[in-house]
Amino acid sequence: MASGADRSVAPPEQAQALFGAALPRMERYAEVLAAAGVERGLIGPREVPRLWERHLMNCAVVEELIPEGATVVDIGSGAGLPGVVLALVRPDLSVTLLEPLLRRTVFLRECIDLLELDNVEVRRARAEEVRSQVRADIVTARAVAPLTRLAGWALPLLGKGGSLLALKGEQAEAELEEARGDLSAQRPCVADVIRVGRGKVEPATTVVRVTVTSEGDHSHASRSRRSAGGGRRKRGRKR
Repeated sequence: MASGADRSVAPPEQAQALFGAALPRMERYAEVLAAAGVERGLIGPREVPRLWERHLMNCAVVEELIPEGATVVDIGSGAGLPGVVLALVRPDLSVTLLEPLLRRTVFLRECIDLLELDNVEVRRARAEEVRSQVRADIVTARAVAPLTRLAGWALPLLGKGGSLLALKGEQAEAELEEARGDLSAQRPCVADVIRVGRGKVEPATTVVRVTVTSEGDHSHASRSRRSAGGGRRKRGRKR
């Protein structure tokens, strides 16, 4: 990977228990984030001292919510958080890193090659551009968009029983309550707020989980709304 000299980012003691055999490659990833990630503007320089606790470990514990052998799509993957981390700690997963910006996909592909991750694919695209091509058991996202907009991108990629796992902050409950009506209008689903990694990370990671409850045409609700609106406009023109 073309970059300046790698910076030493020592993992905290609890990282060994959390990452196990994946720790050496996670350390290498941390070094890349601290060097090339900062130089290319994917990680802020102030984030380097807290890469492990705030970013790597915070993302890793989300694996508690992902079933074995799942297909995962990470929307707006950016520097690879949480997609690369999940691929490292869970080699049983098949992970697609979905990112529209070229410079970020170049960085992600360099990371995948460097870390020798054979369970990861990088795609340069927006979620709405691949909804007819991609199906996932799990969609992940971290610091990408407000929940209503994020669900509009994620829910079409999921089958019945599939879940969006959105890593959120302290206002997760309030954001979910505000978005509930919009979520149900987009697609039948149930949603809750979960805190994962208790005893492993401090504070625990907050995740909004939105799970699809029915199969069928994910675009039905939006098409119905457009049809209804179109009908009203036609009647208005007749008047």
